[in-house]
Amino acid sequence: MNLRETLDEAARTITRRDAEVLAQHVLARDRAWLMAHPDAALEEPDLIRLRALVTRRAAEEPLQYLTGVQEFFGRPFEVSADVLIPRPETEQLVEAVLAWVRGRSLASPQILDVGAGSGAIAVTLALELPQAHVTAVDLSPAALRVARRNGEQLGAGVRWLESNLLAALGPEPDGFDIIASNPPYIPLSDKPTLAHEVLAHEPHLALFAGDDGLEVYRRLIPQAHHALRRHGLLAMEFGFGQREALRELFAAQTSPAGDALWSEPKFLDDYAGIPRVVLAERI
Repeated sequence: MNLRETLDEAARTITRRDAEVLAQHVLARDRAWLMAHPDAALEEPDLIRLRALVTRRAAEEPLQYLTGVQEFFGRPFEVSADVLIPRPETEQLVEAVLAWVRGRSLASPQILDVGAGSGAIAVTLALELPQAHVTAVDLSPAALRVARRNGEQLGAGVRWLESNLLAALGPEPDGFDIIASNPPYIPLSDKPTLAHEVLAHEPHLALFAGDDGLEVYRRLIPQAHHALRRHGLLAMEFGFGQREALRELFAAQTSPAGDALWSEPKFLDDYAGIPRVVLAERI
């Protein structure tokens, strides 16, 4: 079969665009080559491999897991079923951190990424801020293996630690200037509403956080206050409808004298106009 016939066959069960992406992956060619060579004959091993991937995609396995790659901040990141697929919304979290750093005189910012996953946040910050010292933690050893490979492949100097939130940093962690996190924030009650593609394939450890989705924030906010330097930044991604609950969590943290421990949180909307990122500074 030639390429056009193969793509036509695949497009009966998946979108043609997905078929093209899978063909690019199998043939190690870009889309321009595919468009310029519709009559190219496929070798039998490539045809067998492509058909197998099409079958898996038709069963709603994420395209990124089939190709093993997801772009983030203009860079290719390895992804597998051990890690959450990086989303565009998380790029906005990174952009917010970069803007905060560039607005201050920090010679060598100390940055912590909590819940590293694929390493997208930590690696990107390390590459965009070469003067920074970046540490990243994750509870999953499998996720850390993926993150570490991404760091090595992209040339980012990141310290990787297996840790349940900040536990591995000890009772007196080094003072960080920034703590960034895209924690699990989906309420368990939302499971039935999730797309099968997400629910069946992406790691639940990185998706769900208790009945209301706030379980990790309740633990992370006080731990972050302990680990941040004065006026340090806590930047987190959060889910739909959680803004006011997060505002209350920050406000509830007070000193023994009743003084606020955090600045008034600043909330940023995602590309769809939905509140998605919160920024708060340690007082």
